Amino acid sequence: MIAQPGYIIRVFSLAITVLALAACGSNPPAQAPVDRHSAGQPVASPVRSTAGQRAAAIALDQVGVPYRYGGTTPGGFDCSGLVQYSYKQAGLNVPRTTGQLWSAASPVGRSELKAGDLLFFRIEGKMSHVGLYLGERRFVHAPQSGRKVSVESLDSPFYKGALIRAGRPY
Repeated sequence: MIAQPGYIIRVFSLAITVLALAACGSNPPAQAPVDRHSAGQPVASPVRSTAGQRAAAIALDQVGVPYRYGGTTPGGFDCSGLVQYSYKQAGLNVPRTTGQLWSAASPVGRSELKAGDLLFFRIEGKMSHVGLYLGERRFVHAPQSGRKVSVESLDSPFYKGALIRAGRPY
């Protein structure tokens, strides 16, 4: 299947947005330190980002990876495997299963969502799905067998009705 140009542009724009969010901090950066060994030239300080922002960017890099039940690697992911992998790569260990992630996340109001927050969904009557919030009411997830890691909108009728809670890993 060949990706349509509009989809590619939306995914690329979303990636740029997530990376821009990852580069933003709530406080202005301190003045760059001076390395006395480089003739007084300022040395740029590293960009600060949260583990959630890094995890969201890592998960976004997995778009197109096939769903695999129990999968926890770029060879294939299930929903909670994608979350665990992304956070681990971002430097934070989180639990493996959707239920454990639910228990290990502080509830977050929908108006307070930040990149990397966990979104929990009720599918077929029970809480059984998790995704990572990207910003701009979009999230990345590993949906189900036969599909691939993808980006969806919280405004789609299905996910809007299925979202039951958001949380931030401790």
